[in-house]
Amino acid sequence: MSQAAIDRLEEKLAYQEKTIDELSEVIATQARQIDLIEARLRRLMEREATREAEGTGGVILGDERPPHY
Repeated sequence: MSQAAIDRLEEKLAYQEKTIDELSEVIATQARQIDLIEARLRRLMEREATREAEGTGGVILGDERPPHY
């Protein structure tokens, strides 16, 4: 194999390693964001379940006037 071919292969390998590192960082960032979103969603669902259990959902039914009237 010629030196030029080896140089091209080394260049490709370096580029691929750089791309893999960048993609790995993107995936790690996305995983952290997903974890945060899941935690927020869990808290919202718990809060809504508590409201439903307490009956303070704030739903206006039929002719009922909103509290600001």
